[in-house]
Amino acid sequence: MTDFGKVAVLMGGRSTERDISLKSGDRVLAALKRKGVDAHAFDPRDQGIDHLIAQRFQRVFIALHGRFGEDGTVQGALEYLGIPYTGSGVMASALAMDKWRTKLVWRAAGIPTPAYELLTADSKAADVAARLGLPLMVKAAHEGSSIGITKVETVEQYAAAYALAAKLDDTVIAEQFIAGREVTAAILYDGVDDGALPLVRIEAPRGNYDYHNKYFGNETRYHCPSGLPDDLEKQIQQQALAAFRLIGCQGWGRLDVMLDAENRPWFLEVNTIPGMTDHSLVPLAARANGLPFDDLVLRILETTQVKHVG
Repeated sequence: MTDFGKVAVLMGGRSTERDISLKSGDRVLAALKRKGVDAHAFDPRDQGIDHLIAQRFQRVFIALHGRFGEDGTVQGALEYLGIPYTGSGVMASALAMDKWRTKLVWRAAGIPTPAYELLTADSKAADVAARLGLPLMVKAAHEGSSIGITKVETVEQYAAAYALAAKLDDTVIAEQFIAGREVTAAILYDGVDDGALPLVRIEAPRGNYDYHNKYFGNETRYHCPSGLPDDLEKQIQQQALAAFRLIGCQGWGRLDVMLDAENRPWFLEVNTIPGMTDHSLVPLAARANGLPFDDLVLRILETTQVKHVG
């Protein structure tokens, strides 16, 4: 096994996803210790990133979710300090965290993504609904874990949905709602070998895959193998890897996809530091591919050897 030296597992942080990050980080830390890695918890909310140098950490596994962890800020600090880290680089992390700009790049390159528009306080609900149809999704562009997202089914619901998202984020988008099956495409990619893992098909209660049903409820059903036709699964995996590379992502990630009534895939977003909790989907996809959780964590840590350019 590679001698990784002293490894910091960054967890917690200051985002709205702090609690989930702590769950992810605890599982990652335990897995690394079981693998014999000299790993330690490090919460950047409680001590500055520069303390990594003082404490002689040689490598970082980032298990932070959301802002100040998944958006390029920590990645930039680590590059300045010269400490190798897991996952995508500064540019890709910042771009992927921004749902609006991700969609701009994907559409320009022909990656299918639902129609959308940028909202302001002056946007008229009836006009937005006329352009995108109802129902539609209103989203805070820089939040994850379904935080700040509302399914708007009537014009009357629009104002509250916009107010919720705008409270969390200066950038709010409305997105066409795609009715159909939801799948997720996990990526484990070292820059050389293709790494699209088996798809996971999600069946959430009443089709509502919200924060509770993602992390705490036990009613959501996950299917891996997905049950999709082989040719369709391969098509989605190839598109997912292309979408991942297009943003400049590295190491690992997860892309959320909706399939419409005609089985056409529509890419919603890319997560550069997906959850690693006992409800999370990347570990499920890896396990279906013959990679147990502890081995998955070690494989991700090995990607710190890849030079970050994105």
